[in-house]
Amino acid sequence: MAELITTQGTLRSDDLGLILPHEHVFVDLGPIEEENWRDAKAADVIELMGPEVEAAMSAGVTCLVECTPTGVGRRADIDVAVSEATGLPLVLPTGIYREPHIPDWARDASETEIREWMVEELTEGIENTGVRAAWIKLASSDDGVTEIEEKILRAAAAAGAETGALIGSHTTAGRIAHDQLDVIEDVGYDPSRFVWIHTQAEDDPSLHREVAERGAWIEYDAIGGEKSDAYYLDRIESALDAGLGDHVLLSMDRGWYDPSAPGGGEPDPYTYLPETFLPKLSDVVGEDETRRLTHVNPFQAFARRRTR
Repeated sequence: MAELITTQGTLRSDDLGLILPHEHVFVDLGPIEEENWRDAKAADVIELMGPEVEAAMSAGVTCLVECTPTGVGRRADIDVAVSEATGLPLVLPTGIYREPHIPDWARDASETEIREWMVEELTEGIENTGVRAAWIKLASSDDGVTEIEEKILRAAAAAGAETGALIGSHTTAGRIAHDQLDVIEDVGYDPSRFVWIHTQAEDDPSLHREVAERGAWIEYDAIGGEKSDAYYLDRIESALDAGLGDHVLLSMDRGWYDPSAPGGGEPDPYTYLPETFLPKLSDVVGEDETRRLTHVNPFQAFARRRTR
């Protein structure tokens, strides 16, 4: 039986309900050279983010996927501390962000060395936390996958093939998502283990459908942001009408403690989707479909699969 690897141990689908598949508890998008994330203290993050996590739990959230990889301030130790303080299971990633955030060691490393690092975090644990990474978070440049980004993607596909882990990529254009799927298939991994993160950034809905038809997950993850709820409801209905409901994920890309901002910045609550958007969605597509999109799908996506 599939299990989801979290900061609260491995959980089965019966243990969980509403899962947010793309959020952040801690991320540093500030000046790269300053590396403010290194000096952050867990107690400060808990003080700021603890109430936000608890509000999400009160709204029905049972698990949250942390989407901060290496390169933009991943602090798995702080994520674990927040999880322990609040009781909310978090799903942590291995992986490396895009240019120019790729660390020097990854630029210099071979594809094999990066794969081995990912596999170790996926099977043994992240740094000294004792918690395994559940999935692999990557990103592509907006104009296309660079040579180094492709090296990392190929390493991720090989690590996924070895462990069964999901790969998710911050990707803003459908043509780039297709390119990434081509690489994943070339390495020998399954397109169904890929999430096109930020699908909503692509204005051509035909590309949403094409990527889903290749077996990948399409993720609408800025709900409650700049685009209207009607935009998301239309895209979700279109996917359901096309028989692609098993390939859709919904989230908000909210949070977070920012160590480059005074006091960690101003968090954006995790409650919009459960409290405001999901009632609208249920009115349009029904409770069963809403549950599939928010309970069943994220578990199926992020739960660890058997290796080939």
